[in-house]
Amino acid sequence: MAVPKRKTSRSRRDKRKKKKKLSLPALSLCPQCHEMKMPHRVCPHCGYYRGRKVLAIEE
Repeated sequence: MAVPKRKTSRSRRDKRKKKKKLSLPALSLCPQCHEMKMPHRVCPHCGYYRGRKVLAIEE
């Protein structure tokens, strides 16, 4: 069975573990209402997608 010859340093260990960090979701600005929305999705605030009204939002 393979056994490490030396103790893994904190720096080396943390370099390996930093890739597991969660990232924030990408957001873009809606050109109609200027609210933040996820890209390539209908704006939940105004209901527009690519310049067309596709969802009726009741205010």
